[in-house]
Formats: sequence, structure tokens, C-alpha cells
Amino acid sequence: MSGLVRRNFDDPEEVRPFEEGTGELRLVNLDAGPVGRAVFRPGWQWSKHVKPLARTDSCEAAHTGYVVSGRMKIVMDDGEQAEFGPGDLMICPPGHDAWILGDEPCVIVDWQGFADYAKRR
Repeated sequence: MSGLVRRNFDDPEEVRPFEEGTGELRLVNLDAGPVGRAVFRPGWQWSKHVKPLARTDSCEAAHTGYVVSGRMKIVMDDGEQAEFGPGDLMICPPGHDAWILGDEPCVIVDWQGFADYAKRR
């Protein structure tokens, strides 16, 4: 039996839209856990468009992701901050806010932090 696995974000197991049409998360499930591709549209900010769904003061998901396109700024609760853009690997612990920079959508593939991200309760 082959060990090959194929999944496609164009045919995900689940799609979670963000508030106010500011983007969406598409999830595919693997034995090791879900992998997500999120599209964050210009104007998206976690504290405005996901916080109402998460019901936490800041994002409590840990992220390990790859930025395909666009730019995102992340500010940790302790004030540490960084900008991420195309080609960047992003490791981000819980406790942060984030928003899109510029007028291009930001696309991120994340294989750690999207299991419960933007999940409607």
C-alpha cells in the first residue's frame, strides 16, 4: 500500500469565513492534524474580525506557517512585533494581534494553529 497522501485546498473538508467578508480559512485534514490555507483580505485585523468568534482578548493559537503572498504584521501581548511577507516562515506563539499591511490579500499556509481558528461556537 502506498504512503502517498493528496489533499487540495480547492476541495477542503471545511471552510470558515472571517467576519465582514475579510477572508476565509480552508482546512484539509491529515492524520497528523489539520492544515489550513487562510486568505486575509486588506483591512483584516484579528482583533476586529476573529476576536468576536474566538471570544479571547488576543489570539491564543500558536502558528507555524508559510506566507505565500501579501504582508502581515503581528504584535505580541508583550509588545514584540514583526512583519511577515512572501517566502517567510512564521513561528508565532499564543497571545498576539495581527493585521494586513497594504492592499494585497495575505495568503498563509499553517500546519499548527488553525485547528480551532475562527471556529464558530
